[in-house]
Amino acid sequence: MTKQMKAVIVPDVKAAWEVRERPVPEPGPGEVLVRIHACGICGTDLWMAHGVLSFREFPLLMGHEGVGEVVALGAGVTERKVGDRVGLPMMQKRCGACDFCREEHPNSFVTAGNCANPTLTGVNVDGALAEYAVADVGGTVLLPDGISYEDAAPTVCAGYTTWAGIRRAGARPGARVAVVGVGGIGHFAIQFAKAAGYHVIAVTRSPGKHALARELGAADVVTDGAALKEIGGADVLLHTSSSHAAAIDAMTGLRPWGKLVLMGLAEDEMILPALPLTTHSHQIIGSAHNGLEYLAEALDIVARGQVKPMVELFPLERVNDAYQRAAAGEVRFKAVVTF
Repeated sequence: MTKQMKAVIVPDVKAAWEVRERPVPEPGPGEVLVRIHACGICGTDLWMAHGVLSFREFPLLMGHEGVGEVVALGAGVTERKVGDRVGLPMMQKRCGACDFCREEHPNSFVTAGNCANPTLTGVNVDGALAEYAVADVGGTVLLPDGISYEDAAPTVCAGYTTWAGIRRAGARPGARVAVVGVGGIGHFAIQFAKAAGYHVIAVTRSPGKHALARELGAADVVTDGAALKEIGGADVLLHTSSSHAAAIDAMTGLRPWGKLVLMGLAEDEMILPALPLTTHSHQIIGSAHNGLEYLAEALDIVARGQVKPMVELFPLERVNDAYQRAAAGEVRFKAVVTF
């Protein structure tokens, strides 16, 4: 008799998330089976559940912020062993055959948007919002001993995204780094930028987040680009907001030769100010996860206690509550489902 597990299923667009029985998957050659202990809910999950992003037909089993313990190995797996604590980031496997893969770009393995036919955990294959998940062994990352599953889950995507963006910016030591938005990604960005030794400025129009931004490590808090310029501006803007307009406004305070790093998901159009973009030699950088080494670094920083994810924990039975609260923007700042 096939062993059953509980899995979170999204039956249709904007439908309630349900817990259903599904067969426990079996790892194929080169794959591992992971007993999931926690999985975060990402903004990408919400966009998929709402039909904004579409990669396959409903019903969906999502989740690319999963962490857990390896419990079985597929044929040929030597890189992991039973008992390893691992994370399952979104990028699981590249196709290896498209033009981008054949050109062997640096970090092409994890650049999901560039490979023509990637395997994406919880996106175009079943994900980690379940008691068990399978993944290609190359799509797993070892967790450091000092990190809990609850903290590791959001770090596998939101924290990874943030730290990769900071590393991509390549700012000089002691640079002024402004974080636009204090939310699921932004609260990570403030802490990571502080841990890296930068002078951190939070840009938020939410008065209720000003004190929190300072507690997280921001030396200054401003409401917009004009105020940012008034206090000396920033060398780097980290766009973590759900509004492109907020990031463009913040460019008023971007210093000459400064960089705007885009890592937040937003639905509004981005209209760039052409004159200052040219005259001030500003750079616009799109940043995804960039490289697995950045995920390892992010996990180590969290494990050392330099960054603390702010999470709300939901047992599996309350997963629809987690979804509803995350969709309404009521979670501070990451919803994590525990199994």
